[in-house]
Amino acid sequence: MTDQVPGFLGWVAAGSRRAPRISGSLTWADHWGACLARWGINRMTFMVPPGLYAIGTPDAQAPVVVTANYKMSYDIVRRALSGRNVWLLVLETYGINVWCAAGKGTFGTGELVRRIEASGLAQAVSHRRLILPILGAAGVSAHRVKQRSGFEVVYATVRADDLPAYLDQGGTATPAMRELRFNWYDRLVLIPVEIVLAAKPVAPVAALLYLGARLFWGADAAAATALAFLGAVLTGIAAGPLLLPLLPGRSFAVKGACAGLLYCALLYALAAGVRWGGAATAACFLALPAVSAFYTLNFTGCTTYTSKSGVKKEMRLGLPIMAGALGVALIIVIAGRLLV
Repeated sequence: MTDQVPGFLGWVAAGSRRAPRISGSLTWADHWGACLARWGINRMTFMVPPGLYAIGTPDAQAPVVVTANYKMSYDIVRRALSGRNVWLLVLETYGINVWCAAGKGTFGTGELVRRIEASGLAQAVSHRRLILPILGAAGVSAHRVKQRSGFEVVYATVRADDLPAYLDQGGTATPAMRELRFNWYDRLVLIPVEIVLAAKPVAPVAALLYLGARLFWGADAAAATALAFLGAVLTGIAAGPLLLPLLPGRSFAVKGACAGLLYCALLYALAAGVRWGGAATAACFLALPAVSAFYTLNFTGCTTYTSKSGVKKEMRLGLPIMAGALGVALIIVIAGRLLV
């Protein structure tokens, strides 16, 4: 097990058992692994063994912090608690972060109770208090954990970086510690994996567009068509999310369409409309915003302020409109070709 535990320093007594003692300092390999995971590389194997860990030299009165076995979550928490004496209880979430695992049910009541029993936590500590991240609250029923294990659940902070101050204040969180932010950087770090996930379906579509355009209009038009499509995809994946608060409307699809319109207008301005023609211009201003809208709408799964019902409603309304815009754009292109 020790070779699978990042930051392993040795063993400490945990009641009648022992627990791995881990470092709060991250190595170059830890940072590199996180970078790869951000790009979707080895993402589904980026995890640590679940169980009870020791940061510093915790005793029976030391606080118990709970997290997921997604290695990035594990690393963020152990770094935040570096230099303290804390027990870290890691749940089996199959490499999924706390927030997503809570929604899936793996960071949940059953797993928490099972991990308390499997780790022998009741023998390691004299108190009965577990400190959980607020983003895990959706998956955990505190009163059932109390009934089944005897441990009380308290929800601490949204961000692991606030845990030291929370502990120093005797387990009291300020309003700022409980405030959920989703600023431009939070959105930025989600974009790489979205690009990787989109690459597989986007590549053959771009290839088909290139071949079709080359067949009818030649190599230059084919390259321009494929690049315009890829640009619309990137606009929906990156520009839409980054400009989210600045784009009009509440709907992600509308925001993505607005970003796509700006992108299309920029393309037209850079080309000065040269060789576009009426049919090509109309088709581009229909198709490219629709593509951008689709990928910005897809970003709803990454956000912290959309509901499942709201997303379903937006998809029911938005997807037919996007498909219709693409269909009309195709008809315009075909008609323009036939009338030449």
